[in-house]
Amino acid sequence: MNWKKKGLFAVIAAVLFVALLYYANYDRPVYHSSDTTGIEYEVGRVVRVLEDRTVVDEATEGIWRGSMDLEIEILTGRYKGETAVTSNYFSSLYNVRVLDGDKVSIRIDTVGEGEYQVSIYNYYRVPQMMGCILVFVLLLVIIGGKKGAKSVAGLLFTMVCIIWILLPLTLKGYSALGVTILLILVCNFVTFFLIDGIGTKTIVAAVGSVCGVLAGAVFSLIAQALMSVTTFQMDEAETLILITSTTGLKLKDLFLCGILIACMGAVMDVAMSIASAIAELHEVQPGLKTKDLFRSGMNIGRDAMGTMSNTLILAFAGNSFNMMLMIYSYGVSFQQLMNTDFMAIEVIRSVAGSIGIVCTVPFVAFIAANVYGRKK
Repeated sequence: MNWKKKGLFAVIAAVLFVALLYYANYDRPVYHSSDTTGIEYEVGRVVRVLEDRTVVDEATEGIWRGSMDLEIEILTGRYKGETAVTSNYFSSLYNVRVLDGDKVSIRIDTVGEGEYQVSIYNYYRVPQMMGCILVFVLLLVIIGGKKGAKSVAGLLFTMVCIIWILLPLTLKGYSALGVTILLILVCNFVTFFLIDGIGTKTIVAAVGSVCGVLAGAVFSLIAQALMSVTTFQMDEAETLILITSTTGLKLKDLFLCGILIACMGAVMDVAMSIASAIAELHEVQPGLKTKDLFRSGMNIGRDAMGTMSNTLILAFAGNSFNMMLMIYSYGVSFQQLMNTDFMAIEVIRSVAGSIGIVCTVPFVAFIAANVYGRKK
């Protein structure tokens, strides 16, 4: 494919992608406040602390107790520029302590035309979050060089697909599972092609990783049916059910979609490692037969699958650590623990992702061995 055809293909793909973005976000269900009612979350600034009645509670590891009276300037939203006085109360679970000049996230409850109440919602963390992301991007570019920069582009593309295509289309009533599988296909190919260009290695890795993700999906479907687990057993189910009354959202496959997205990154890592290794073997020894390449790919994959599966399960365990600690502290019996919705959900998540990784190894090894074994 010459550069003119590549350019034309890129332009067509970009136009189609922009059109899909526009369609997904056009007339999507959005919460709107009225002139007399509504809840909004905006940015405010503490003009001054009017009164500080807080004390340190040594019994709860230095948590603040009491309250503060604050004068807040509203910086965003329809009440921008106005000031309000509010009381900020402290408890064991809520400890947002601020000083003069601090930016805060505020909640504005409109109770009538031109009448509203302001409360402190949380710290304003946007600059710190952007700083963390910037550090990650800089390290990726500095250490990874050109490929690191392409990895950043692939990551941005994936995030755009999830936030501005998957979420709005799901709210519009489209099948979340169908859209998720389609986006996994697209994001896999785009990410691999951005990193290594369009070539045999990237195509093999992309196809193999998609097969691995689908293997994890099949297992998840079977496990869900056997354990009678659905989205309705998840912590967010109650809120999601309320959302269905004003949108076209369907809850059935949301649990499975989360599993597919979670295991996609780890699967892509294993797929590219094996495809690259087999490509290098073929480059060094072009005479290697298909079975030799497959055997080498499997040997490399066995080393990778052990650590990657362990990483995935530990990641899920880390996310659930507080919940596990709470359950353990209550002396819950093994029989009771294993039959909770929480445990069933975490087991399916962990095992499905790990199965996706394990199945990726033979898929990629088989595809790569057959492709490079015939390539002279």
